[in-house]
Amino acid sequence: MKISVIIPVYNAEKYVSQAVESALQFEEVFEVILVEDKSPDNALQVCRELTKKYSRVKLYQHLDKGNHGAGATRNVGITMAEGDFIAFLDADDYYLPNRFEAEKKLFMNENVEGVYGAIGVHYYSEKAKKQYYKIFGDRLTTVYQQHPPEHVFPGLLNMKGTFGLFSIDALTIRKSALQKVDCFFKTHLKLHQDTEFLFRLSYYLDLYPGILDKAVAVRGVHENNRITKVDAREIKPASTRVIFWEEVNHWAKNESSIPDEVKLHIKRVYRSFRIANAHFLKKWGMIVKYLFTDYQSIRSGLYNINFRKDLF
Repeated sequence: MKISVIIPVYNAEKYVSQAVESALQFEEVFEVILVEDKSPDNALQVCRELTKKYSRVKLYQHLDKGNHGAGATRNVGITMAEGDFIAFLDADDYYLPNRFEAEKKLFMNENVEGVYGAIGVHYYSEKAKKQYYKIFGDRLTTVYQQHPPEHVFPGLLNMKGTFGLFSIDALTIRKSALQKVDCFFKTHLKLHQDTEFLFRLSYYLDLYPGILDKAVAVRGVHENNRITKVDAREIKPASTRVIFWEEVNHWAKNESSIPDEVKLHIKRVYRSFRIANAHFLKKWGMIVKYLFTDYQSIRSGLYNINFRKDLF
């Protein structure tokens, strides 16, 4: 196996060395591709030092040296990859010694186009653990049982009961299969672009389960994770989910091979998030309205009859 590991780098000077070295422990890793996305910290210099230290580490940036987000940054890595297989790793995460154990066996079968596994969690500080333990705990992010490839897409859509999830950190793809479907990350999505990518990939490719009961990679949790802030509702999750499901719905509408019942399911999920977001915006809009127009009522208690009627 010749694996290209793609690591998008943004604001990760503290963590990227660990990520790189966790990938280099495997002789199957042909190259580690760092794509630096105009970090505000010293990450670019750390990446340059890593290329000098390790011959298998390659460094790229966007043509304009600008910041383009995780999706566009991973796309650069896909374009530059020279290995026969592609794996992904976030710069603040890391691989465990069993990362490609199942892959080495499964990819001997030419019909296997991708393999996914489980990831664990590591808290980089006590503060991060205190903030986010209620979100992640010590649980695995995994698919709960072995499934055939045709069950993965409906499983991720929650159409097959309790399926579970897998992370892009635990996904390995046959490069020829990825090229066949011309599948890249959506660059206009600022969040959840990896989940949207996994949805489409699971529809087009035959993805097989690897190690599901043990972590093969670790999600690093710290105070500055953007996606962690979404999961913890520090960033409004309703609005980000609306954008995500709007994108999935748009893709499904234009993909003629998707069955009508699946398209209808996706449309219903999209509508449910849109309604939830509208309710959220209405509720907080009413709070702002009362703060400016009926402040005395709020001072007298949130149980003012007019306020309650408008808000709920």
